[in-house]
Amino acid sequence: MWISFTTDYGRRDGFVAACHGAIAKIEPTARVIDITHEIMPGDVPRGAVVLAQTVGDLPTGVHLAVVDPGVGTARRSIALRAPRGLLVGPDNGLLIWAAEALGGVTDAVELTNPAWFAPAVTRTFHGRDIFAPVAARLAGGAPLHEAGPAIDPADLTRLPEPEVETGDGWLAAEVLSVDRFGNVQLAATTLPAPVGQPVRIGEREALVGETFADVPAGGLVVLIDSAGRLAVAANGAPADDALDVVPGDVVRITTGG
Repeated sequence: MWISFTTDYGRRDGFVAACHGAIAKIEPTARVIDITHEIMPGDVPRGAVVLAQTVGDLPTGVHLAVVDPGVGTARRSIALRAPRGLLVGPDNGLLIWAAEALGGVTDAVELTNPAWFAPAVTRTFHGRDIFAPVAARLAGGAPLHEAGPAIDPADLTRLPEPEVETGDGWLAAEVLSVDRFGNVQLAATTLPAPVGQPVRIGEREALVGETFADVPAGGLVVLIDSAGRLAVAANGAPADDALDVVPGDVVRITTGG
């Protein structure tokens, strides 16, 4: 069984390796795919976006995700079942969009069975002590209901839906993420105008296109990215620098006038 693994742990410390070890001790045949461990610390929305946009490309399995600024508090530890996979992590909104990408939550449990955890559970490293052991047991075929009591999927914590608004000659959408190339992914899923039409983003001119090379070097292009989202890119340059935006900001694209 496959396990995907997404965190904000980084690679400088041994946190990722410790979780891999916790999995291997329980289910040594499990195969782990590291999605990323470079989510900015505590950035739950970015973790949720990356996870949701990646799970559909992975084999059916268990998706372990830990971006957990509330570790050790009253926030719940959960596991979810969807038609095309299982998800394990904190109940802080991190898992919901990915579960929906896998067909929607059909079952949810709160992780309360200490027999499924590490022998000693610390208050600050639930990734190693709770989530990784649970993911390993589920990957090994253990039934979800043994992990803890069922909870109503309607009671799961959700992140606010990203902002998208349209009007006569304009579109405004929240920045979901900025990748390492500086491409600015927006919450919208449709082009603001036909391909080839010029638009404006603030004081900057851009072109609605299909790929980066549709504009000259350094030029801005508005396109649909590989995840099916509207994005602003710059040919050979970081668009986020050109627009001076970060995730959570709202980008307004003017299409007429």
